[in-house]
Amino acid sequence: MENKSFALAYIQEIEAEYTSTRKCLERIPETVYNFKPHPKSMEMGYLTLLVAEIPLWVAVMVEEGEIDFVTFKHMDVREREAVVRHYDENIERAKAALQNATEDDLAKEFRLKNKGELLYAQPMIAAVGSTINHWVHHRGQLTVYMRLNDIAVPSIYGPSADDKGFS
Repeated sequence: MENKSFALAYIQEIEAEYTSTRKCLERIPETVYNFKPHPKSMEMGYLTLLVAEIPLWVAVMVEEGEIDFVTFKHMDVREREAVVRHYDENIERAKAALQNATEDDLAKEFRLKNKGELLYAQPMIAAVGSTINHWVHHRGQLTVYMRLNDIAVPSIYGPSADDKGFS
């Protein structure tokens, strides 16, 4: 399969995960952002923003070829509507980056750094797929936090226990 076919498949995967992820983000009130299920766990507000922001990683990866934890610009928002808007913008930017990417862009190496130090490198195609998986993983984590806070969990791949008529 040529690289551009992978890009189109990844766009379809992002679109398939978009709605259920957005439904999660829409339901999380700012009042629970400080919640942590365990002292070693991340706060719900951080996790919420992470889920909204990971699609931006895809765009930055494809457009710039690397992410450095120190220089990557995170949006610092605490309002639900702003998080959802940020998420929508990140989704569109990720899809556009993949749509506009050439085969050469997608054949390049992606580098993850911390303070300029290389943590790892891998082919862009693999990195994008791993990032989408990472996004879905954190959405799953977010649904557990939602359940622990009595926030209705939306249907993701089928009915949830919160869907009407399902027990």
